[in-house]
Amino acid sequence: MSDDIWVLGTHMTKFGRYKDQDLIDLGATAAMGALADGGVHIDDVGIFGCGNLNQSNAGVGQRILKQIGQTGIPVYNVANACATGATAFRTAYLAIKAGECDMGLAVGVEQMGKQGLLGAANRAKRDEKVFEPNGRYGGVLQTEGVLGTGLMPGVFAQAGMEYAYENDGVGFEQFAKVAQKNHAHSVLNPLAHYQKEFSLEEVMGAEMISYPNTLMMCCPTTDGAAAAVLVSGERLRTLSAEQQRRAVKISASVLNSDPWTPSSQVQPDVNTLTRQAADRAYELAGVSPKDLDLVELHDCFATAELIHYDNLSLCERGGAGEWIDKRGPWRDGEIPVNVSGGLLSKGHPLGATGIANIYEVTTHLRGEAGDRQIPDAKVGLTHVIGLGSACAIHILERSGR
Repeated sequence: MSDDIWVLGTHMTKFGRYKDQDLIDLGATAAMGALADGGVHIDDVGIFGCGNLNQSNAGVGQRILKQIGQTGIPVYNVANACATGATAFRTAYLAIKAGECDMGLAVGVEQMGKQGLLGAANRAKRDEKVFEPNGRYGGVLQTEGVLGTGLMPGVFAQAGMEYAYENDGVGFEQFAKVAQKNHAHSVLNPLAHYQKEFSLEEVMGAEMISYPNTLMMCCPTTDGAAAAVLVSGERLRTLSAEQQRRAVKISASVLNSDPWTPSSQVQPDVNTLTRQAADRAYELAGVSPKDLDLVELHDCFATAELIHYDNLSLCERGGAGEWIDKRGPWRDGEIPVNVSGGLLSKGHPLGATGIANIYEVTTHLRGEAGDRQIPDAKVGLTHVIGLGSACAIHILERSGR
């Protein structure tokens, strides 16, 4: 068994629309950037984990290697919903942990274009028609909105409303404050898809998508890639002093799936899923939520971020509404959350998101985040959920902490 595993190099493309580059170009750019950042070469790498969702059956990892160097190493192409990138990262982590190699590369990449709110494009607007009273549309029976929903805006809207029902001090305004915060944070992130601040009134007054989430409370689909080079502690000790100084320790790597609960038979139980993963991660890392200097969590919708304050124990149980009211998760608050702008502004290229979160936290722990730097950041947490279901949490620590 290998000793501690470290992040040696990271890179993230700017998230946005890429008409002049394809999926493989984006993935290769991120991979080469991470290798250069770590001061190593593809010949040093013993395993490649590639995360992609929309084209996961197309040998994306092998196609990327054709651009950056075909060295014959094993390639694992993984797809795990929105947790795809984090799963690719954990694949490389486990191979090093098992002693199969001492350095690995993980890439997450997605080219989505304008697919509409994670599969929830408004059918009525698409064809300029409306649902008929019998629930039929265009001659096809539509169960969405009649028997419930499996689309992401509805799933996370329902999760948010259940939290609001069960806890005082949570309503439309508290959910909107999450989006207000993340859009404000994005102004400082040159790699974010959108970098524009909005007032609380603008967020609340935007087009309603699935109550209580307005358009500005929903993540944009986008194109982009992120990559990380992982290295064993033993191999790291053979590298330069500068490489060792910039390396970031992976104190915990956790991946779980949806445990059985009565509610999970109706829709995914995102609360229990995250709470169990978080408890395990804190135990493995030997830290508590109070030790965290920043968190990048899965804010696919504003409602998701608010309930995860509670699920990750960033606030008191039932206290997420009060915590956002007192600006606890703002960059100058108690525990800064999504200082990158989060998925709401940074964008959500599904396969890339998990590693992009690791890039963000690693950059702060190195003290290299520029204008958005969290001062003296030592410990950070990344969290991503893929419904179907999976939750990945990584806790990272600054070298020499």
